[in-house]
Amino acid sequence: MIDGIWWLVILLAVVAALWLVAKTRGAKADETFDNKSPKGAKKPSNDDLQKTAVLINSYLPDYRVNRKANHLVISEQNKKIAMITIDKKVAAGQRRLGDVPVINYHRVPNRAQLTANLQDAE
Repeated sequence: MIDGIWWLVILLAVVAALWLVAKTRGAKADETFDNKSPKGAKKPSNDDLQKTAVLINSYLPDYRVNRKANHLVISEQNKKIAMITIDKKVAAGQRRLGDVPVINYHRVPNRAQLTANLQDAE
């Protein structure tokens, strides 16, 4: 039989191994945080919004795009034209937030869709 001290050594070895695994996984999770941003602030994680912003900047140069955490604010000559969101949980289409239409897509829109919706928003 194994003496009581060996059970303690085995238990400490297992705890140390689990702690090391947790620490290495925690280091990977910390890479999602931006070191230059305020403590605890995450980088925007919606890549589809970034793709949409690039699409607007490249094909529609008259519009200015301001990136927020969960939406894009589209403006022309310092006047807000529309707000674009990409959310699969919300119905695709348009609604209004005050005077500004909010356009929701389920995925990155194509250029024709985007142009038509922004012209309708004006």
